[in-house]
Amino acid sequence: MNNGKHLLCLTCILAVSIVFIYSTRIYGSGRVSKASSCTKADVIQINTITAFGNIEKPTVEFLHDAHTKALAKKNKDCTVCHLTENGRIFPKFMRIKETGRVEVMNVYHKGCISCHGKMKVAGEKAGPVECDGCHRENAICSSSAQPMGFDKSLHFRHSKAEEKKCELCHHEYDEKSKKLFYAKGKEGTCRYCHKAETKGSIMPMRLASHIACINCHIQNISKNISTGPVGCFGCHARAAQQKIKKISPVPRMDMKQPDITLIKTSQKSFETETENKKMNYVPFDHKAHENYNDTCRVCHHDTLKPCNECHSLTGKKEGKEINLYDAMHRVNAGESCTGCHGRKLKQKNCSGCHALISKTCEKENGSCLKCHMMTVAGKKKILSPDDEKLLAAAMLKSRNTATVTYNENDVPEKVIIKNLSDKYEEVVFPHRRIVNALVNNIKDNKLAQYFHSKDGTICQSCHHNSPISKKPPNCGNCHGKVFDQKNPLRPGLKGAYHLQCLGCHKEMGIKKPAGCTDCHKKIGLKLKR
Repeated sequence: MNNGKHLLCLTCILAVSIVFIYSTRIYGSGRVSKASSCTKADVIQINTITAFGNIEKPTVEFLHDAHTKALAKKNKDCTVCHLTENGRIFPKFMRIKETGRVEVMNVYHKGCISCHGKMKVAGEKAGPVECDGCHRENAICSSSAQPMGFDKSLHFRHSKAEEKKCELCHHEYDEKSKKLFYAKGKEGTCRYCHKAETKGSIMPMRLASHIACINCHIQNISKNISTGPVGCFGCHARAAQQKIKKISPVPRMDMKQPDITLIKTSQKSFETETENKKMNYVPFDHKAHENYNDTCRVCHHDTLKPCNECHSLTGKKEGKEINLYDAMHRVNAGESCTGCHGRKLKQKNCSGCHALISKTCEKENGSCLKCHMMTVAGKKKILSPDDEKLLAAAMLKSRNTATVTYNENDVPEKVIIKNLSDKYEEVVFPHRRIVNALVNNIKDNKLAQYFHSKDGTICQSCHHNSPISKKPPNCGNCHGKVFDQKNPLRPGLKGAYHLQCLGCHKEMGIKKPAGCTDCHKKIGLKLKR
């Protein structure tokens, strides 16, 4: 009996939590009363009618808790607000499919107003029955609902609980039979097919995930099996998300993916395609990169296929006409190699240097070879896939991943900056200490180590636009004491010093200097050190 009541209460929560989730276009309420500081994870905005055009009245704010309590007291379940299809509760309010503007509006008015009216007649506390009671200009509460993700830890827990029965969640659609089927070995993220909005006959991700997840959880509850939440708070409240158990380390998912591979311009064998000679091959540690990210979609954003199947040298429809070069090197795309690595440069230990390095400054000719390691010209032998993997592994092993700089005796301990002595005395710059600190900051960063494995690379942020050397040119060799108006992008010496030093400190979160005399000593005054 207690289990039955527990199930009834949970399904009641489901009824009110999803009844309006899928009668809405977005989560949350965009209207907040000036006098209200109320925020909840279960505040939902009903704006279904906007899909049919402009609306005459404000959208409706749905207060989940009030409805949950009212339904629970009457021992009512999900069918008060939901229809079922194929044994599963459907999240849309009192309908399976969208019809038209008037029909959908009538569904809400009939369902909500009639329920409130019956409660009023019975002398019970009820919701409004007049227009302005629901369509308010100012919301009572705003939504604090957080997007819910399915990371590798949560995926592993589900896979283990269901004994790796992937077909319970994963499916594909057969256009001929118009039915879903399970394609073993081709399991991809739900988001590959279910997008943010309805696409043809494919329901959006929001709807698909709630149908699948909540119905599964309800079935488990009926069997007294430990399961996930069925209400809004359980998934979308920040506090609840922080309590979700995390598995660490997460066992590797077996998708027949390679441990190590060669990135080429096509999937054809070595040297069988002329186009493959247009770039040096890139050895790629796929297994290591799996651990750097929490989802495969970071790289495989649209499908689990290899990048070059959608992104060709010239671009094609499957890859949205984005060619292979741009797919790998576009700096503003998180899916690209350069874009992903670029985001790492914003970390505190990296940004002090990299935020100040001009993106347009001339790079060494050999910089491309840090990734494009193997020259293909002159190769005649066609390698098997297994031989390609062995070659890629050997190339990765040959990389030097130790951050180095010049011998300590070759790095000046101090540098006296006295070019601009006027009101202040010269500045004693602790050069060697700063170099050592920069090296120490990235000693545990594998990515940084590889790209700083050459003597002098760590020096390039300050000594920019000059060849790597033990004795680089002085700042004054390029930056004149007086600003050169003919070169507006090249600051004068005073500006260059302050932009470089203060800019680095700001990016790295270093609070000093707080004022001029933290670095400079006024002439005639003693500087505390």
